[in-house]
Amino acid sequence: MTISEVTERVHAMGQAWEQFKQVNNQRLREIERKGNADPLYHEHLQRIGDALDHQKRRMDQLETAHARPGVDVSGKKAFAEDSSEYRAAFTNYLRKGMEAGLENIQLKTLSVGGASGAEGGYLVTPHMSETITQIVRESSPLRALAGVETISHDTLDLIEDTGEMQAVWVDEDDARDVTTNPLFGKRTIETHEMYANPRATQKLIDDASVDIEGWVSQKVAERFARLEATAFISGDGDKKPTGILSYAAGTSWGQIEQLNSAAAGSIAADDVIRLYYRLKDEYAKNATFLMNRTTVQALRLLKDTGSDQYIWQPGLALGTPDTLLGVPVALASDMPGVAANNLAIAVGDFKRGYMIVDRVGIRMLRDPYTAKPFVLFYTTKRVGGEVVNFEAIKLLKVAA
Repeated sequence: MTISEVTERVHAMGQAWEQFKQVNNQRLREIERKGNADPLYHEHLQRIGDALDHQKRRMDQLETAHARPGVDVSGKKAFAEDSSEYRAAFTNYLRKGMEAGLENIQLKTLSVGGASGAEGGYLVTPHMSETITQIVRESSPLRALAGVETISHDTLDLIEDTGEMQAVWVDEDDARDVTTNPLFGKRTIETHEMYANPRATQKLIDDASVDIEGWVSQKVAERFARLEATAFISGDGDKKPTGILSYAAGTSWGQIEQLNSAAAGSIAADDVIRLYYRLKDEYAKNATFLMNRTTVQALRLLKDTGSDQYIWQPGLALGTPDTLLGVPVALASDMPGVAANNLAIAVGDFKRGYMIVDRVGIRMLRDPYTAKPFVLFYTTKRVGGEVVNFEAIKLLKVAA
């Protein structure tokens, strides 16, 4: 896409937003005069909102294309030449099941965290591993927002500082009582295994015109992306990560504070403002709102009653996110919509609040025997995730 095309899309998005505000202002004036508005306003706003979403997706896709792995700013491949030997051997493994080449160079190429075929499969090539990780990141917003650690074992130990040491003012002759001590604890985040087992016919594999490596990468990435995205939001911690919506409500350590909306079944601008200002300053300055697309559509209609300004604003530049109260908005399809008792909006400094732990490497085992005449590509990855700072995240619950 050329610069002029980018400029044109940005201009179109700005025009759509101005039109949206004009139509919604007319709707609000009619409600003020009559107590209700013509249903055609809703249909018109829905069409404009869909157009805004479409333009934003196109902008995001353009940004993503420029950020894909394997391409530097000049458009050239960024992978090291010394990975070509392993990639060729791995492609032979995918197509023909030939393991000799991999066995000869496995230790040389993948000396850190490497696994041999006898241990249940070979690590995928650097190119394939990057492709899978990138597509998962595009589909799972929390992976882009949260803290991410890559480890060579199955668990990560963290030290928790959950209390403050007390200090008090005293006069010269006052007694010096013992003050409270800081509290330390240890948290262990486990990684959980997920797998994908796509299959292909031997005829497809033998076809030299087919990028079998790319095909397998795409299949695996799609499956892993959905599993991760859902688990980071609502996972219950049983054989999967614990999602941000799965913790008990409260203000104690180990709980996430939930605020109820003022009106049943709906969200008002004041609800969003109250939610954001429940964050401490140190978390608010790096905060992001997290919600699904239908919630965004509802919030586009809302104004701050004090300033009469819309609380949602579109990002009208490449790489600039939409904002709510000036705070970036990230879309997560796994977040619930606006309905009674749903936790529809999360806000917080997710980099400090949520930790994703990746076990190094994605492993693949070629299986030509189990499902003849198909060849299975059994691929596994281990990943964990938990909230590590409960003060850094707040949730808005829609009142019943």
